[in-house]
Amino acid sequence: MQATSPGGNLPLVRRLEAVGFRAWPAATVIYDGSWQIRLSGGHPSKRLNCVVPLDPSDHRDLALRLEKARKRFHSYGRPLTLRETPLAPPQLIDHLSQQGWSRFETVKVLTANLAQLELPETLDRLPSHDIGRFIDVSLSLAGEDPGLKPALAEVLTAIKPPTGLFMIENAEGAPLAVALCVQDNDLAGVLGFSVSAGQRRQGLGTEILSSALRWARISGARTAWLQVVTDNEPALALYRKFGFQDAYEYHYWREA
Repeated sequence: MQATSPGGNLPLVRRLEAVGFRAWPAATVIYDGSWQIRLSGGHPSKRLNCVVPLDPSDHRDLALRLEKARKRFHSYGRPLTLRETPLAPPQLIDHLSQQGWSRFETVKVLTANLAQLELPETLDRLPSHDIGRFIDVSLSLAGEDPGLKPALAEVLTAIKPPTGLFMIENAEGAPLAVALCVQDNDLAGVLGFSVSAGQRRQGLGTEILSSALRWARISGARTAWLQVVTDNEPALALYRKFGFQDAYEYHYWREA
């Protein structure tokens, strides 16, 4: 799969958006035309709680549709958030700007050709089947509230494509690194990648990412994809070292 400029080409964007939705499924998905309204009462992830326009030509009744979405979000106790991909209508983005909305995060979507990837010779970690332990490790490394465990369990158990749960712990069981790999036919997404702050630059990221990508390739995937916030320079440097290239960017918007 050929990577493109940050603007992306629309067929590629549509395909990666579709597999991304399946890899990180929201509890409730409602469509307003081609706008996908994603909401999850238990988990605060922005990807699980946002409006995602999926057709550049669908820009009718902008103010009315945003107000309807706002009411849905407020019923969940969530602030209205919109995710702008290259599929978002330019008229909608102009409307947000005129109404005082602001961008507050930019994320790069990267892809790599698994068939051509030369993975480093590292210890090959096998995926775990212990979802509970995987969630504990993930929450600990992310510094998130352990009370989110039931909500994260709901997300993980709702993933329908095959998944690989990868963890590295020390001899005392302290979490060091974690990654989730979701293999969706010929595409494999790496999500939830994290390395303990005190253990970075020691090869753990390379080791766990290599294990996830090796598992994906053996499972039949030909292209890997992942998402990274643009200011996460250490992660970007690691992904570039593996051969990941820009596919497109998306941005989150919120009301003032």
